[in-house]
Amino acid sequence: MTTGSTQRTPLHALHVAAGARMVDFAGWEMPVQYTGVLEEHQAVRTRAGLFDVSHMGQVAVSGAQALPFLQHVTCNDVAKLVPGRIHYSALMTEAGTFVDDLLVYRLEEHAFLVVVNAGNAAKDLSVLRAAAKPFDVAVDDHSARYALLAVQGPRALAVVGGLAAADLRDLRYYGFTRTEVDGLPCLVSRTGYTGEDGFELYAPPDGAASLWNALLAAGAAHGIRPVGLGARDTLRLEACMALYGNDIDDTTTVLEADLGWIVKLDKGPFVGRDVLARQKADGVARRLIAFETEGRAVARHGYPALLEGREAGVVTSGSFSPTLKKNIGMAYVPAAQAVPGTRFQVAIRGRSEPAVVVPKPFYKREK
Repeated sequence: MTTGSTQRTPLHALHVAAGARMVDFAGWEMPVQYTGVLEEHQAVRTRAGLFDVSHMGQVAVSGAQALPFLQHVTCNDVAKLVPGRIHYSALMTEAGTFVDDLLVYRLEEHAFLVVVNAGNAAKDLSVLRAAAKPFDVAVDDHSARYALLAVQGPRALAVVGGLAAADLRDLRYYGFTRTEVDGLPCLVSRTGYTGEDGFELYAPPDGAASLWNALLAAGAAHGIRPVGLGARDTLRLEACMALYGNDIDDTTTVLEADLGWIVKLDKGPFVGRDVLARQKADGVARRLIAFETEGRAVARHGYPALLEGREAGVVTSGSFSPTLKKNIGMAYVPAAQAVPGTRFQVAIRGRSEPAVVVPKPFYKREK
């Protein structure tokens, strides 16, 4: 649904009725919080949270050359995916940087679903269609076919599993299945953006509201809470999951972003491979690190990172960590200083606040 230049998800009326504070996010009117970021964050870490992520884009890639096409435009090895499996990857520029970061679902031998960021959906579709011209492949926008709901937290399996026709206990992380959830046909994946166990449910838009209410009802005994963008951001930051437009973009290479594990140089040629191969051999000049600040001030996106009083990098994300009770962030710093224990400063409102590089992630759930 579109109102003026702002789009709304099929769950918009439920968010408003629940008293959510709505904001514009990537051209979508989305809930930033319901009862408060700290409470919602804690619900996901200890119980379960329900998210509306229907603003994400979905692009269907199908045809005889769907596999070689995706191998060409992304950096991870799509050939290693079998139907029912997913991986994290990047849509590449020739400079080895991000057009976008994304998930690739292998639906069938010659059919894939590519899930992209809301703010990049139109751009990504254009890039993919342009790149597809030499290939026997169809690239179709399927975003309107799905509402996307996420249930995250240690009680997520109990919540979703109680409504699903299929047994989800053995569904592997980064795996998916098709099943009914509360009688609604869904694609259910064991994925998320919080660092917790959880599921993402791709559902018909006209059934999204009933599914949302069913999940809240089923989760009531488990302490489920609806969660907005505010807690989504603090959760993903604690897990050191990159946010496009903050931590990664078309000026940062995949190796600089410390995401070398999604770069498969041995799979053959792909867009940006030559640059990444050189960086792998020569080393990167800067790297995305995790840090804690020692004072009470929070380092925010865009604040300068200082080494010996001189600007040497930039903060990409920063927040108070509700789980750790510390101020945390991520920043690009020279590669030589991208070592846990390295001390530097962040310029915050005219003051230099001490900071220290720490291992990633800040938070890792017990399995």
